[in-house]
Amino acid sequence: MFKLAHNGNVLLDVHEHSPPSAAFIIEALEKSSFCECRVDHDAINNFFKNKSTERMLVVASKHDASLEVSLSDDKMLATGELTIAEGGKALTLENAKKELIKAGVARGYKQAFLEQLLQKQFELPAGTKTKGVLAKGRLPIDGQPSKLVPQVETLKDRLKQPKLREDGTADMRDFGKLASVEPGVLLIKQVPATPGKEGFTVTGDVLPAKAGESHALVAGEGTEISKNNPLELISVIAGVPVDIANGMRVDDIFTIADVNVKSGHVDFEGSVIVTHNVEPGMRINAKGDITVMGTVESGHLTAAGDITIKQGVIGHQLDDKSLSCHIVCQGDIHLSHGQYSYLEGNNIIIDRQSSHCVMKAAKLLQLGKEDNPQGKLFGGTILDAQMVIAGEIGNESGAKMVINLAASGAQVTAQTDQCLKDLAQTDSQLDNLQKAIEKADQVKDAEKKKLLLAKIGATQMHYCEQAEQLEKKLSNLELHLHELLEGAQLVVNKTLHSGVEIHIFDKVLLTNRQYPPCKVKLEESKIEVEFKTS
Repeated sequence: MFKLAHNGNVLLDVHEHSPPSAAFIIEALEKSSFCECRVDHDAINNFFKNKSTERMLVVASKHDASLEVSLSDDKMLATGELTIAEGGKALTLENAKKELIKAGVARGYKQAFLEQLLQKQFELPAGTKTKGVLAKGRLPIDGQPSKLVPQVETLKDRLKQPKLREDGTADMRDFGKLASVEPGVLLIKQVPATPGKEGFTVTGDVLPAKAGESHALVAGEGTEISKNNPLELISVIAGVPVDIANGMRVDDIFTIADVNVKSGHVDFEGSVIVTHNVEPGMRINAKGDITVMGTVESGHLTAAGDITIKQGVIGHQLDDKSLSCHIVCQGDIHLSHGQYSYLEGNNIIIDRQSSHCVMKAAKLLQLGKEDNPQGKLFGGTILDAQMVIAGEIGNESGAKMVINLAASGAQVTAQTDQCLKDLAQTDSQLDNLQKAIEKADQVKDAEKKKLLLAKIGATQMHYCEQAEQLEKKLSNLELHLHELLEGAQLVVNKTLHSGVEIHIFDKVLLTNRQYPPCKVKLEESKIEVEFKTS
């Protein structure tokens, strides 16, 4: 009844068979060997509508399976859309691979992907379109930064682990034997940074990986880099290991029960540990760290490293309005609570509360435990800090207190102004030298002219180098000020009371009501209060 033409069309001799209806033709096709061919419904319907006089009617057509490969915009994925054959040939694996190549796929291809898609030719009805992933790119994997692995316990580690009594409670004054090392002990092993693993697109473009940041191992006092292994730090003296940025140092340790009238003031080249208290009027000056297991009352502590006071610092206001207790260090200050004391350090961490203290932190001032700071800050003055975090600031009475954030920005601005003046003077000198060169060009004596130009040239070079250094300094100052103001903020996790005068750089905000949990920061040259959402 049906015949297959060379072009793949399925023909019906309508004069010979005289089909009664379109439904009859379609039903006959479904029962014939051409049942999977694409039925030409339009041609069949038109035949009956228009009563065509043509002898042969195209009722269906054969179509081979086809594969269309498309790439994602970022070239990280190649997807194939397979159209199942309609009475035609199934797509072979080799021909499918040619389509991939034609689309530009060069990497990330897996034959299993393609075989899985082609298998659907034998599972789905003729003419069905189905999609599948054929190739995947790979994102680059950035390298890991270099890592320091301590091999010994430091003084700071020891202070986190008080001894347990027999009843299971912790003795907060007894931290066991002092962590110490002998010469030649391995302190730190450095795990080198890794280069990362490059990625690629399905078209074969390489996506470079960012190498892990590498930090040089720093040998502090009392240590050295191993002569046998540059990734190992060893001790060269007996003492207590102390963490420093990217390394360790080993300090001589002076240990004393109490600093009082009997012991006298303490001035030591290494680190000092006081196992009990520092009594009123006593001073400790250390080139390393100072650790006090008990309290400091109206004492003066100064350290080149960190100062840790396990209990609190207690002072009082003197007749001249100054405070009787001073804690000053170049590192971090960590204590339980503070009262009427002056505190100055890089970071200041107070576990519970600060009452009427004057504090100056280069970076962070935090009231409360690290994971959830809920400490109280009231009275006194914050002279400077980049960030202040507390649970509660001020008190219900609305008594005035002052908090200065990014106060050091004024010094940066002053340095910037001076730098601009110096640069203007240097530019003026260069202008004068240029005029001098133009005059020297008019000198007729060749030898004299040569000497003159050489002298001017040397001076000109000096001022050019000076201008370059000033421009670099100016750029660094501007970046530092931007980072300082960008990071300046007050974080309140519970309550910010009225009467708190907040200065951020040259802007001021005085709270006149009670605020819930919020952040106070500089936004477009204005102090804004941003409330936290639960």
